[in-house]
Amino acid sequence: MSDESAARTAAPAAVRTPSGARPVPGPVDPAPPASAASRSVWFPRLVMVAVVLAALNLRPAITGLGALLEEVRAGLGMSGAVAGVLTSVPAVTFAVFGIAAPRLARRHGPAAVVCAGMAAIAAGLLIRPYAGGTPGFVAATALALIGIAVSNVLMPVIVKRYFPDRVGTMTGLYSMSLAIGTSVAAAATVPLTGALGGEWRTGLGLWGLLAVAAVLPWVLVVRSRGRHPGTRPVSAAPEVTAAPGRPAGSIVRSPTAWALAGFFGLQATGAYITMGWLPQIFRDAGVPASTAGVLLAVTMVMGVPLAFVIPRLAARFRTQGPIAAVLGLSGLAGYTGLLLAPAEGAWAWALLLGLSNCAFPLALTMIGMRSRSAAGTVRLSAFAQSTGYLISIPGPLLVGVLYEHTGSWGLPVALMAGLLVPQIVLGTLAGRDRTIEDETGMRD
Repeated sequence: MSDESAARTAAPAAVRTPSGARPVPGPVDPAPPASAASRSVWFPRLVMVAVVLAALNLRPAITGLGALLEEVRAGLGMSGAVAGVLTSVPAVTFAVFGIAAPRLARRHGPAAVVCAGMAAIAAGLLIRPYAGGTPGFVAATALALIGIAVSNVLMPVIVKRYFPDRVGTMTGLYSMSLAIGTSVAAAATVPLTGALGGEWRTGLGLWGLLAVAAVLPWVLVVRSRGRHPGTRPVSAAPEVTAAPGRPAGSIVRSPTAWALAGFFGLQATGAYITMGWLPQIFRDAGVPASTAGVLLAVTMVMGVPLAFVIPRLAARFRTQGPIAAVLGLSGLAGYTGLLLAPAEGAWAWALLLGLSNCAFPLALTMIGMRSRSAAGTVRLSAFAQSTGYLISIPGPLLVGVLYEHTGSWGLPVALMAGLLVPQIVLGTLAGRDRTIEDETGMRD
């Protein structure tokens, strides 16, 4: 049964009356059949399980690799420059394939695209340890990251479509699951590798099994599409109108949109450098490999509680620049500590960098606050995220090249710290109390 016909069936009928007469409510429909009632109970639970499993799989491909990057480089004969390319692949795939996700969803449905994304993650993670060399390893990693990119973009659409009355709760559950998957992969990859015989290929490939577990519930969701009472379509890309003389695409004329794109790009740069290189920085300073993975997990898990606190705090103020400055200064303190005493204060630096990485939920919050209309929010989100991910591509690569040529972390860490200065400036500009509609003439 289609969504529209289901809605008509569920709505109370009205008795036809002469023109001008008040409609008289018709008889109330009888209770739905037992099978429909049963489906209305189990289907939301199925989607909830599918959402949690999908979120758990959106970061282990990145943080699990970061924990074993030294072993992977040695096993494949990979140079520092190539390793830098590898840590840049997430940003490239998120920028390129994230843009395609809404179009794919309109054609095939968001659940089907997420299902395919989970299958791509599973295939990529299971293949890449045994791909037979650096090119195959990079290609399989890219396959997994393509699945992550499209799923990452469409998860908010899934939440709104299947849980329209519980968007906040489900978004919180999704965000927490994502952070748990990120931190667990960072902390557990090295110990699990050791417990399974010390072979890095086994340790990396293990995360493919988690992705396989996520495919089944999404297959069931897709097969049940249109046959349960709770589904209703939600537009992924509402149209935007413009004031006379202003094209709808004039968001590029908005200084706020550009500032927000730059802020998003620089915070993403810091996040991917952290996920890809932080364990190696600690290991080169003499920290054991297992402890280095736990330190990365500490950095990542900071996002679990703060992802709830920062958006609420930001919404209380007309401007969010001070929050962006505090987060940036925390990162500067963390990088300074890595330069001066990386091993001695490792736990403190991990906490400070974790706080700095919470610029991500702040950026998402500002996307909503810098636009008045839903259509404007969609346009600003697409512009800021796609442009931002493009900006973030060179950072991890440059860190790898500098590390390769200098043989130390002094210059790379100084670069990471230096990028926080423009991030603070752009965050302050993006946090000003104004909207893109006012700057571009777009109608609400």
